[in-house]
Amino acid sequence: MASPSRPGVLARLAELTGDVPAEQGGALWRLAIDRRQLDANVVRLPAGSRVAEHVEPDLDVLLYVTEGDGHLEVDGVRQEIAAGSVVWLPRGARRALDAGPEGLVQLSVHRRRPGLAIKRTGTQRQEGGEAACILDRVCPACGRVATESDARFCVRCGEELPNPG
Repeated sequence: MASPSRPGVLARLAELTGDVPAEQGGALWRLAIDRRQLDANVVRLPAGSRVAEHVEPDLDVLLYVTEGDGHLEVDGVRQEIAAGSVVWLPRGARRALDAGPEGLVQLSVHRRRPGLAIKRTGTQRQEGGEAACILDRVCPACGRVATESDARFCVRCGEELPNPG
């Protein structure tokens, strides 16, 4: 179900996951409404996959596990999570996520990041963004830059990152 431009039902989980093979990971759905304050994604992690340890410095994230199970580690504390778990990940917390033997599907919600802006300092013009040498760490689906140099998947939407040159 496509995201409508007005409030209402955005998607139905059974429709998002029904035709997608369980071994296929990545973003199954993302909120794609203009002029919104939130970002939301439904992401599948295949059995045994891992979201590497990382820190989100700017945003609190709320996760809701819709299917499967796994382990979450937040600031060195490992916890079991399963379908029905609601998880708060405060900004600045070090976190990692492991999918269990059945995989894991989760809904993540957080405040939308502002777009990159052009800033002026004195008479110099500076554009926001990251240096071109880390383009292999930019998610092609949602634009998030991975903080780990060896990241293989986006921690926001689960999409596979480009292979370095």
